[in-house]
Amino acid sequence: MTTTRSEATLALEDGTVFRGHSFGARGEVSAEIIFHTGMTGYQEVLTDPSYRGQMVVMTYPLIGNYGVNEVDGESTRPQVSGFIVKEASRIASNWRSEESMNDYLARHGILGIEGIDTRAAVLHLRQAGAMRAVISTERHDADALVRTARSAPTMEGQNLVYDVTTSSSYAHRIPPPVIELNTTIGGDGAREPKNPNGPQIVAYDFGVKRNILDLLAAEGFRVTVVPARTTAAEVLALNPDGIFLSNGPGDPAALTAIVGEVRSLLGKRPVFGICLGHQILGLASGGNTYKLKFGHHGANHPVKDLLTNKVEITSQNHGFCVDISTLPKTCSITHMNLNDNTLEGFQDEQQKFFAVQYHPEAAPGPHDSGYLFRRFREWVDKA
Repeated sequence: MTTTRSEATLALEDGTVFRGHSFGARGEVSAEIIFHTGMTGYQEVLTDPSYRGQMVVMTYPLIGNYGVNEVDGESTRPQVSGFIVKEASRIASNWRSEESMNDYLARHGILGIEGIDTRAAVLHLRQAGAMRAVISTERHDADALVRTARSAPTMEGQNLVYDVTTSSSYAHRIPPPVIELNTTIGGDGAREPKNPNGPQIVAYDFGVKRNILDLLAAEGFRVTVVPARTTAAEVLALNPDGIFLSNGPGDPAALTAIVGEVRSLLGKRPVFGICLGHQILGLASGGNTYKLKFGHHGANHPVKDLLTNKVEITSQNHGFCVDISTLPKTCSITHMNLNDNTLEGFQDEQQKFFAVQYHPEAAPGPHDSGYLFRRFREWVDKA
């Protein structure tokens, strides 16, 4: 598939406008604009359900040079609303590539814009904060596009989980191509578990990344994935040994029904939450969440583990955060962000849960925090 380059415009709600050229699909789309600071891993970014309702600016200038493939996706299709890069490579040069990034985005109807000064765009977002924006290949009148951006919904108050959750329950097993790949290249990727008959856990799918499920399975868990609308009673009827709360998109404060069901589960089984799951546990414990100025999106965020005093470099993707001051005294803080001193992890041993705001599975990013999956196994084994 080939697409012809055409003029494209990126307009922000504060009146800032960038001119460039299109790649991927053509059309017009509005969403919240944020930036990602990773050098690689663009396919994982594109397919991460946590980016639902957002367009992403990549800070690294050349994106797309190693193509895309079926194995590396975090979901079955791109989830971003739009993709913004300095230069989009039309050449995919990698032994694992199955399709160019341009063709992949075009096939799925995702708009991209290249040729803009992404350094200037990121600096502006750091100073002004995440905001609404529009990408268009159809219109180029700046004032009209700015008005369109301003009319788009804000991320606050949006429940996007039901847009990305599974429609039915299923048992997750590590796909054979993933096992084969990780065995071939080495590293810390998911391997086939030594004991496939380990404890059973229920994983709530709020927009779960495939790599998270793979690493849970690699710890020997039998993983049953359930839709976000699953009630606490339905979860307990499955008699799981533990419960996992996944990542996902949108505003956690909008998930009133989900928070209520999770609150009913606390203390009954060991619970582990990642990203949105961390925020849901904060709300279920009686805490509050708030929106960050421009969020944490990238593979290079330093976090201190207060239990070991070690510093980890972590992969992160969140625009909301749990307010430390609102958590009950039974909760203890376990991880802190060293860039802005925001909460990155907490636990409540009485209620049998722990959670982290960042992504220990990486995908993309460093593997400093993979121990958290082993910690969950230890909590389940002790229960």
